[in-house]
Amino acid sequence: MQKQLCHTIFIFTNILLSTLTVGLTVDYAEMKNQTQFTPKAFVIRYWNRVIKNNLPKPSFVLSKVSPLSAADASCFAKHVATNTLSTKLSEFCSAAHLLCFPDINPQSYRKGVVLDKTLSFTSYGVTNPFEDYVKKGMLFISYTKSSSTNSLTSLVKKLVQSGKFFRERMLKQGMVMHMPDIRDKLPERSFLPRSILTKLPFASSKLDDMKQVFKVSKNSSMEKMIVNSLRECERVPSKGEVKRCVGSLEDMIDFATSILGRNVTVRSTQNVNGSNKNVMLSQVRGINHGKVIESVSCHQTMFPYLLYYCHSVPKVRVYEADLLDPQSKVKINRAVAICHLDTTSWSPTHGAFVALGSGPGRIEVCHWIFENDMIWTVAD
Repeated sequence: MQKQLCHTIFIFTNILLSTLTVGLTVDYAEMKNQTQFTPKAFVIRYWNRVIKNNLPKPSFVLSKVSPLSAADASCFAKHVATNTLSTKLSEFCSAAHLLCFPDINPQSYRKGVVLDKTLSFTSYGVTNPFEDYVKKGMLFISYTKSSSTNSLTSLVKKLVQSGKFFRERMLKQGMVMHMPDIRDKLPERSFLPRSILTKLPFASSKLDDMKQVFKVSKNSSMEKMIVNSLRECERVPSKGEVKRCVGSLEDMIDFATSILGRNVTVRSTQNVNGSNKNVMLSQVRGINHGKVIESVSCHQTMFPYLLYYCHSVPKVRVYEADLLDPQSKVKINRAVAICHLDTTSWSPTHGAFVALGSGPGRIEVCHWIFENDMIWTVAD
């Protein structure tokens, strides 16, 4: 019945759009496209229109686009517009590949994720960049520049994975180094189509509306997850940082091109091979000839739908490195690394300085791009 209703709405919407006069705005044209095409087909057309190069579209990005059919996307968008999506939440979450769950049934969580009182998603300090997090599964530790005590340093040492941070000079052929666990610990979700995303509330001031849509109870794990992600998305940017949270690939493309221009490409580490093991670096290539560049890094956050925290920070270099098994010398991965050359605003107790033995502004800090995170740069 739900499929039949969605299909009827889909047909009616297209008939309505087809009767509109020739003097339409671009908004009407985009609305019509979104009802005619699947979300994935629409995103591909959008990518071709906005990004001005013929480079292949990476499969790891396109795989995150909403799996909804054109009919279902149109139907659920109508439910959002009429504030009735909560009545179809189960069908919506299943069809759109979202993370929705009742707190009374923790066994229903995807991939065994436990969302409890340890869930926190904040940066180390008010003015510190997003990379300041220490990530251990679902645990995000928060601290400020005033908290540089021995006990804190000891805690950070325990939480910082071996190999999570390293120096730029280590990125050379023949180097053997420990690769941290780069596997994504968060539950699988998909982006929303922009036609639905733009109609959903997304702000701390609209928390009650968000809770109503996703049937979130007060003081629940889901509420904490939403509140913490909103706090991170809404916090004041760090010095030199430009930031935006995006819930659709179209929004991610818009943000990346607003910073870098329209000749861009996106990269991520190819797979998780080498995680928690020693690896040998083979060929190392500096992106844009190893120059200091602008880039846009996008980090996955916890939310019912796939949400990325994307930001640009100044003075970075980006590298690609082929990784080999140290014993067999067989290639096992192609990893992407980013080196932050300006660390002056980072906390003295940042895990990188604990691991590398230095302080803000005294050294550059490099780290790998983890699974399902990504980095946009100007195309070579």
